[in-house]
Amino acid sequence: MQRSIKKYFPLFALPTILAFTIAFVIPFILGVYLSFTEFTTVNNAKWVGFSNYIKAFSNKEFLDALWFTVKFTVVNVITINVLAFTFALLLTRGKKGTNVFRTIFFMPNLIGGIVLGYIWQLIINGVLYKFEATLTSDAKYGFWGLIVLMCWQLIGYMMIIYIAGIQNVSKDVIEAAKIDGCTRFGILRNVTIPLVMPSITICLFLSLSNSFKLFDQNLALTAGAPAKQTTMLALDIYNTFYGRVGYEGVGQAKAVVFFILVALIALIQLKMTRSKEVEN
Repeated sequence: MQRSIKKYFPLFALPTILAFTIAFVIPFILGVYLSFTEFTTVNNAKWVGFSNYIKAFSNKEFLDALWFTVKFTVVNVITINVLAFTFALLLTRGKKGTNVFRTIFFMPNLIGGIVLGYIWQLIINGVLYKFEATLTSDAKYGFWGLIVLMCWQLIGYMMIIYIAGIQNVSKDVIEAAKIDGCTRFGILRNVTIPLVMPSITICLFLSLSNSFKLFDQNLALTAGAPAKQTTMLALDIYNTFYGRVGYEGVGQAKAVVFFILVALIALIQLKMTRSKEVEN
């Protein structure tokens, strides 16, 4: 069997490898090259070196978008994972109706980001109108509006992952902890959380990467208003690339920086959380 798998593996893997190369590897390499050029189309690219990167980091809007994205990501990741883990604990106690609640909490994840953005824009603006304000009248409203939207969309999804991890914790280990005199909080801290670390790793990675890459919800909810104060990195890159003629190379340079930043943060997070995983 092993010989057959090794013999025919390249044949069956070839279509996937070709698709991955054509759809990701080649465009990525071409994108990195274009970030060092001035272009309007791929065929008229002119090499300009690090000029695009210098313009990108000299751009106040890009730095403001980076800072706004970092603040949003920190608050969003903490809020989503704390609430998702709390709901997972509540819905793994064997109470009646838990499956219904799991389904209800998960359903928002099935709705597209653009649709969610416009729905929550109407809801939040409807509340803020009573205070003579809107999402775009002050950056703080846009910031917390995005937090509410993303929490509503992702908490149910992360909750399902946490539930799977909690249900995988051996009951024998918990019983042994109770016999040793552990309190409920002690069991949570010293038994449940360490054994659920693989789920925490996955949820942190997903919430972290999704927060940094957020685009459609940001576009639909605030579109960066007021005065681009709620513009996140992905939206700033989009505005640079498609909003200013001759700045396509700068937009591509921002995209490369964006990729490196997200990749580094995600790798550091994975390394830190995986180092704390223990065997069940």
